[in-house]
Formats: sequence, C-alpha cells, structure tokens
Amino acid sequence: MPYRHYNKENSVVILTLNCGSSSVKYQVYDWENQDILASGIVERVTIGGSSISHKAKGKSDYEESHECPNHKVAVELIIKTITDPKVGVITDMKVIKAVGHRVLHGGDKFTKSVLVTPEVLDGFRAVQDLGPLHNPANIMGIEAAQAVLPDVPHAAIMDTAWHQTMPPESYLYATPYEWYEKYSVRRYGFHGTSFLYTAKRAAVLLGKDPFKTNLIIAHIGNGSSINAVKDGCSFDTSMGLTPLEGLVMGTRSGDMDPAIPFYIMRKTGMSAADAEKALNKSSGVLGITGQYADRRDVEQAAERGDKRSKLAMEMESYRIKKYIGAYYAALGHVDALVFTAGVGEMGPAIRSLATAGLEELGIIVDKDKNAKSKCRNAETELTGAGSKIRVFVIPTDEELVMTEDAYALMNGTYDVHTKYHYSFQDRGYVNKSRASGLVRDLEKKPYLKEIIAAIP
Repeated sequence: MPYRHYNKENSVVILTLNCGSSSVKYQVYDWENQDILASGIVERVTIGGSSISHKAKGKSDYEESHECPNHKVAVELIIKTITDPKVGVITDMKVIKAVGHRVLHGGDKFTKSVLVTPEVLDGFRAVQDLGPLHNPANIMGIEAAQAVLPDVPHAAIMDTAWHQTMPPESYLYATPYEWYEKYSVRRYGFHGTSFLYTAKRAAVLLGKDPFKTNLIIAHIGNGSSINAVKDGCSFDTSMGLTPLEGLVMGTRSGDMDPAIPFYIMRKTGMSAADAEKALNKSSGVLGITGQYADRRDVEQAAERGDKRSKLAMEMESYRIKKYIGAYYAALGHVDALVFTAGVGEMGPAIRSLATAGLEELGIIVDKDKNAKSKCRNAETELTGAGSKIRVFVIPTDEELVMTEDAYALMNGTYDVHTKYHYSFQDRGYVNKSRASGLVRDLEKKPYLKEIIAAIP
C-alpha cells in the first residue's frame, strides 16, 4: 500500500544521508514497521548536470534533472522529493525524528558514532586532511541537513569506528613513532559499517556467537578493503591512514612502493597534490585499463580480448588472494570467507579468480554456485565439497547500521558494537524490502533458491 499516512507526530522515521564529494545517497526508514519507505541518490552535485533517482515503496521509480551547485540544494531536493504528493512517502516533516550521516574519518578523536554538536563538527574539520576527498563533503552534508532540519538530532556514523579494536601491531606503521604521537599517523581502516553488518550476519549464518567467530570479509566495490575479524572484532584491515592503501580498486592504486610518487614527482615535476590525485583518481583498474573503472566494463572488454582489461582483473584478484592468505595466517583459524559490496556481491569472475588455488588452505568454492550468485536480495553460500571454510556472499546494508545507530543515539541507548545488540543479529531478522525483491528475483532466476544460505 502507498505510504502516505506518515503524518502523525508519534510516527518515527529515520533519514540517513551518505554525502560523497559529488553525490548524496539517502534512505527513509519506518522504524515502527522496520521497513524502507524510500531510497535514492542525487548525482553530479557541484559539477553540473545533477539529477535525482528515487525509489518509493508502492510507487513507480522517479527521476528528475535538477541542478545542485552545492550539498544544501541536494538535501533540499531530497526533502522536496520524499514529501512530494505524487512520488513522496511522508506529508509532515515532524515524523522524521533523527538524521544519520556517514562520516568517513574521525581520526583518533572519534572512536564511535556520536550526536553532532558544533564541537563535534569542529573536530571533523580538524582531521579532514586525513580524509581530504570525503570529509569535506561529509561536513557539508551535515551542515546542509541541519539547515533544512534544524530541530531533530543529527548523528555522525563513523566509518572508522568498527576498527578501533585493532591491536597496536596491526594499526601502527614502522615510521618514526613521533609521527603517530604528534600527527596521528596510524592505520584507521574504513568500510566499518559494512564490516559490522556482514560480520554479525555471518555469525547468524554460521549459528555461532559473534564473539567466537573468526572471519575474512572482502568488501569489493569501487573502493575496496578486506578485514580480518578475530572473535567478532576487527583485528586488521587493508586500508590505512587513508582509503588509498590495500587492494587494487576502481581508481585507487592500493599497496605500492611508497617511493613511487617521489620518483614520479622528480621525473615529471608533478606536485604532491597532483600525485595524490593521480593515485586516488587515475590509478587502480582505471590506470591499468586506461579507460574502465566499472568492473562490468572491464569484464566485457576482457571477454572481447582486451589484454589490459584481462590484466586488470588478474591484478585485482591476485591482490585479494594475497590478503586472504595473509589474514588466514594472522587469524590462525577462519570460520568463513565473506564477499560483499557491489563487485563482491555481483562479480563471480573476480570471486573465482581471487579464490582459485586456495584449496590447500581449506577454501573451496563451488564453481556452479559462484556463477549463479548475482543477487543483492539474498545471502548465498558458495562453499564447495570438502571445504573446511564456509564461503558466503552477504549483501551489505550500511544504511541499516546508520539507521540503528541514529535511533539509539536519539534515545540515549547507543553503545559500541561489543555492548550493543543490532536487530540484524537476530536469527529471525528479515529485511522486508529485500524479501519482496527476492520474490521477484526468484521468478526470473529460480535457481537462486539452490544457493540461498540456510540459517541454522
């Protein structure tokens, strides 16, 4: 039924905003019914040709071109859309009781999600040089949303919070120790909300206490990182001081000799800022192929015989494989290997290449199951016969983590994940939106039923 009845002050709706440098993703969540009312994205913010893509429960998908020269205009467009008489889902803004914002980097000042105050915003500004591509946009998004919704609590959901359990041997670099003491140079890790969600869901699928579970989780998307989870907590992760370290990504180089940028600057006269931009925006898969960052394009080009696209796939997969091996050694025992995020969920070719040859480690992927697993509405299992380690694909749900943190902060019940119970940790948890989407998926792909992970 259409969700036009959200006009009661006692209704509880949580809005989440994920502001990137040129985009704003959003979700409108009905807390009482534990259901997604609407979601969407405003793209090309600040760069021209902006538009919004909006999906609402019980209504047709909606798209509109609308110039957004800044994030404030983008947030205003989102509010206009979700309250629109035809395509919106609420009629009274009073039902929005809290807003959750993703914040990439909190440095060592913010180790968990927090309610936004002027002092907190000043703290984000103080560490924004640690996340120069993301933190300024995160701050602009918070300020824009506060201007539009000044009377509700705004919560900052820290992308680095999950990794605060890493031990010093994992998070420190072998640089002069004073760099850590004076300038906070250390490994922080990112994709925290994704790892939190998938770690808790993996424990459910294993039928284990989450704090007696060891996992290797590969979040593979345009930005990619891998996480070693020991006894339910982050033990090590591939991204570092910034999101540039680690895996080969869509446009980021990942691990490399740190002398390379200095060498290139000397050879070309390139500035430090230009070198940083090149490593973040022109490297990775895009750098190798020379034209593609989207893995679907890369895979298609490789199938057509493009050697550099094939090389990019092999390099990306090989780096993932090396980290799987390293984290296996670091953990000693692994219960499951988990793939998540866009490529992790929808890229059987990368999953196959990344796990090939790991049989001696007890990781065996069923080729048929892997080929069939391209679905964002179900948790699937790819474990092959004789595998000692379970292999899952778990669609991530960062927005739900943001929603639950924002709600808990609003009510004063929030705590770190080791002391807090999320709804998706329950054996009977159901994502209603994904459940209805899965019904449609099964109509087109009935074979998916064979690989849906069973909950013990």
